[in-house]
Amino acid sequence: MVPKLRIIPLGGIGEIGKNLTVYEYGADIILVDCGLSFPEDDMFGVDIVIPDFAWLIKNISRIRALCITHGHEDHIGAVSFLMKEISCPIYCTRLTAGLLEVKLDEAGLLHKVDLCCIEPGMAVRTGCFTVEFIHVNHSIAGAVALGIGTPAGMVVHMGDFKIDSTPVDGAMIDLARLGHLGSKGVLALLSDSTNVERPGYAMSEKRVGEALLNLFNGCDKRIVVTTFASNVHRLQQIINAAIASGRRVAITGRSMENILRVSIQLDYINIPPDTIIELPQVKSFPKDKVCIITTGSQGEPMSALHRMAFGAHRQVDLGQDDRVIISASPVPGNEKTVGKLVNELLRRNCEVIYEKLADVHVSGHACQEELKLILALVKPKYFIPVHGEYRMLKAHIGLASSMGHDPNRMLIPELGRPIEFSERGIRLGTAVQAGQILVDGMGIGDVAGVILRDRQHLANDGLIMVVLAMACDCSSIISGPDIITRGFALNKEAEGTIEELRQLTIETIEKSVSRRNTDWAAIKQSLRSSLGSHVIAKTRRKPMILPVIVKV
Repeated sequence: MVPKLRIIPLGGIGEIGKNLTVYEYGADIILVDCGLSFPEDDMFGVDIVIPDFAWLIKNISRIRALCITHGHEDHIGAVSFLMKEISCPIYCTRLTAGLLEVKLDEAGLLHKVDLCCIEPGMAVRTGCFTVEFIHVNHSIAGAVALGIGTPAGMVVHMGDFKIDSTPVDGAMIDLARLGHLGSKGVLALLSDSTNVERPGYAMSEKRVGEALLNLFNGCDKRIVVTTFASNVHRLQQIINAAIASGRRVAITGRSMENILRVSIQLDYINIPPDTIIELPQVKSFPKDKVCIITTGSQGEPMSALHRMAFGAHRQVDLGQDDRVIISASPVPGNEKTVGKLVNELLRRNCEVIYEKLADVHVSGHACQEELKLILALVKPKYFIPVHGEYRMLKAHIGLASSMGHDPNRMLIPELGRPIEFSERGIRLGTAVQAGQILVDGMGIGDVAGVILRDRQHLANDGLIMVVLAMACDCSSIISGPDIITRGFALNKEAEGTIEELRQLTIETIEKSVSRRNTDWAAIKQSLRSSLGSHVIAKTRRKPMILPVIVKV
């Protein structure tokens, strides 16, 4: 039987984040990216969400390599979790490798992983695949698209990209190479759909540099700037603006400090001597001679800027002598959190400048005209939109259709369903195991559906605990019952409910005693049922009922 090329998305489809794509041909498998996503509002207590690796673990002997397009968390954030389960070489560019080294070292895996640094323009052979790294522009340095040569034909996997004709580092996306691949024949194109709903072109990153310089020049206030820590070019432009206006720069926030350290070591950021000062030194300089670069562009509760805004930062106290620049846009879902941060900064009389007020942020993702240009250059036989919610994937199909691409040669992928290529065309195959794993503290996958439902129940309706002591033979109540409520308030109409619950508990226990029921689990279930029904009838709420019976 002739092998088929199969592309299996295990993440990044119908969602933003958690990107992981499998390329399979015969006995060989390579992986592209391995990222995380952040928990939704109803995932109480969950820290991050990573892809389900079960299918990969079953096929561990066939995995030849992991290729990374760039160093954003939604593309590398789950690598250390994956490397605990499998072993294969990792291929990526210098900055991505530097960021991965930090993650792998923290996980105690750095000495176990073969981390291979690749320059754009180079290619590697792994199994039956040849993977070429093609330079693209994005909101992080070292981003690449992948030209994946397979026995079935060439596949271009774009990763995250934009077309920036005036990039900060001077290296424009390698359109010539993409066009060359297109002229030789490309079997399939997988392209980023994040900004497909936006017409025109994404603005150049240099536009932000100009706006920042204008905001720094002539400002007599202390300047605090927050941005995505991974946006190395943005950090360089902030530092350049600070130097041009005669300011020293202080850095705060763990992720910001880590990325700045790695970027300096790899020469992605250049800072003159004596520019950087320690955060405690800020108070010894005049306000107009200082710039603080901080984490917190998404309003994260534990970030440095959030603590400053709410007066919880030990070293920085913000007020009317501060200009705060938020050089980022809210990630979908974070709009309310960022809004609260801005409101709190304004309450402290800070001057706040954000994307809606000035050109202090540009997207790193291609808009419609850029997506069209890639389609025109690559000229794929088949087109597959990736990296986006369903509406984005659907819009990207529509965009390709408007350019004359055959609808029969395009499809919207589904999580876990292999995209199979054969002489008869392209189709979705039988699904493999895919989904999400919830990471809660040190627990990976420990938060099952039942636990999450319990957390949701507690958050929405609260808890009623019934505590009592009983004789070991279930013959009588020794003490109690005591009724304890948490997150559950009784209104005036239900003032007598606590005493009613005590009496109902006693009656339920006496019924069990009269029936000579010595099954502790059955007694607890009877309490949950009787007390729950009474509370619903009295309050129209369904708190969790937790009986605690001590045997004496």
